[in-house]
Amino acid sequence: MATIPITTRGAEKLKAELQRLKTVERPAIIQAIAEARAQGDLSENAEYEAAKDEQGFIEGRIIEVEGKLSAAQIIDPTSLDAGGRIVFGATVDLEDEDSGTKVTYQIVGEDEADLKFGLINVSSPIARALIGKEEGDVAVVQAPGGVRRYEIVGVKYI
Repeated sequence: MATIPITTRGAEKLKAELQRLKTVERPAIIQAIAEARAQGDLSENAEYEAAKDEQGFIEGRIIEVEGKLSAAQIIDPTSLDAGGRIVFGATVDLEDEDSGTKVTYQIVGEDEADLKFGLINVSSPIARALIGKEEGDVAVVQAPGGVRRYEIVGVKYI
């Protein structure tokens, strides 16, 4: 299995989710199944069926998170020394050349990406256009709305 890049923050979030699934949600659903089973006939017991479906979802998510963590290559952005180049984990300040709008993005793994918080997936078009560039360079991004040009104003490893 190929390694999946993830920041230390992203790995901690996955570990916390796994802990919650195993210690809170799994025991709660086991209890719900036991209560539904105690009600008698299982063939027409909607609570039992719903609880079993939920158990399947939880167990599937546990397997998925464990798999992601086992394949994760954890990268601490604060320990990077890329000489000002944009790499995975870097935080980048950009200015749109057309509108002058300034944005800040951090390049993160797939599971961490959340545009509302400025976290972009390493495989997204904008991240692919930024990787390897330095402050002062211009990144040309093929966006759904057309070609966008961003000047790289700053690169930080935080």
